[in-house]
Amino acid sequence: MSDQNVEIYISGLVERARKAQAVIEQYSQEQVDQLTAMLAYEMTRPAVKDELAKLALEETKLGDYDSKIGKIDGKVKGVFYEIKHEKTVGVVEEIPEKGLRRISKPVGVIGALIPSTQPEMIPITTALFCMKSRNAVIYAPHPRGKRTTNRTTEIMRGLLKQHGVPEDMLLCIPAEKLSVEMTTELMHQSDLIMATGGAGMVKAAYSSGRPAYGVGAGNAIMCIDDTADLKDTAHKIMLSKTTDLAAGCSCDNALVIFDSVYDQAIEALKAEGAYLCKPEEHDKIQKAIFPEWPANHNINRDIVAKPIDVIAKIAGITVPEGTKFILVEETGSGPDFPLSGEKMCMVATVYRCKDLDGAIARVNANHAYSGAGHSCGIYSQNDENVVKYALNTHTVRVNNNLPNGLTNTGAWFAGYPFSPSLGCGTWGGNICSKNVTLEYYMNTTWIATQIDRKAPTEEELFGDTGVMHA
Repeated sequence: MSDQNVEIYISGLVERARKAQAVIEQYSQEQVDQLTAMLAYEMTRPAVKDELAKLALEETKLGDYDSKIGKIDGKVKGVFYEIKHEKTVGVVEEIPEKGLRRISKPVGVIGALIPSTQPEMIPITTALFCMKSRNAVIYAPHPRGKRTTNRTTEIMRGLLKQHGVPEDMLLCIPAEKLSVEMTTELMHQSDLIMATGGAGMVKAAYSSGRPAYGVGAGNAIMCIDDTADLKDTAHKIMLSKTTDLAAGCSCDNALVIFDSVYDQAIEALKAEGAYLCKPEEHDKIQKAIFPEWPANHNINRDIVAKPIDVIAKIAGITVPEGTKFILVEETGSGPDFPLSGEKMCMVATVYRCKDLDGAIARVNANHAYSGAGHSCGIYSQNDENVVKYALNTHTVRVNNNLPNGLTNTGAWFAGYPFSPSLGCGTWGGNICSKNVTLEYYMNTTWIATQIDRKAPTEEELFGDTGVMHA
């Protein structure tokens, strides 16, 4: 399709979305709330979850069925739980002492870039945010998940139609028309871009000339100090590493373990199904994950979110029956040590460190190479260590005694907002240092009225600071 035809086609989608959005913009808060509740409820019915999880697995060959069912159910219900009572229509906040009132308004038409790892869950949670904020959305699927994202959109459009809601509030670039050019043009014509996916996708969104929220690369690194409960730690690392076969960007990519507990920690991890590679297997695992290194650091797509037996076969190693994840020891960080970066598979790199300073140095060295800003964690019962670790690592999220992969995007056992999109701050090349939630889907208008406030005297302003001269 020519550039002109691509532009015309996307213009048609945007025009349809704008007409639908103009209707929804007039909805009351009650109508918006009911619409959001209906979608959250219907999209978490067992038959819908089953269909979408199976389709995603069939199409993408990434992850596992149970994890996808759990993600659809948990994340969709979690997002709805947190936005259920939020005001998004008219005056939503009053601050009398400042004479301010805040009005929320929709953005308009959002272009949402959907990754192959979550082609079903992310369109649903994005739809909830968009319906609650009265925005239309057009999805640009990943080529590897285009049928799944289109089917998810089709189901939601059917629900809107059943309830008398303009179905063009939710649109998707059809699988047969999807191309890089289509996605690029969508970004150029959208009022706002929500980009969840790989670094290339996020960079393209930021380069589109339109406002965009993107996320940085993962490469989560967990520290295990000398006060950690090793049995609990090993179990949580196993859960974080193996959920959805490590498809998520928050799964553990490296462990940094204090020398004093290193051997005990490894044994605890083995008890949870870890296999520690022999020294002679290091290069085989590295080659399996990064087959073209040192020419480039591209991850082998054939090992991404794949079962252990597939990884072992590609690497040419033998692992015990029942192995759940693989550990490989490393000593360095950076381009010369590709295992220090994100791997997107059930292999975690393991480092020794002398103390907390050594752990912090290793985390920062790895993140300088890959994944700055995203997340790290520390298994520790020493709160001074936890705070020091958080103060000195370049990350937005630092998880203490929590399974990183199950925590970052929202969980009932932790306080992060439910969202599949994780801002990584300027460390990760993002403008946002939070989980991207409802507030980022809305424009704000402020009303200011006069208040009775007088400018302070210099004594009142500076008297308690010690800077005034006698």
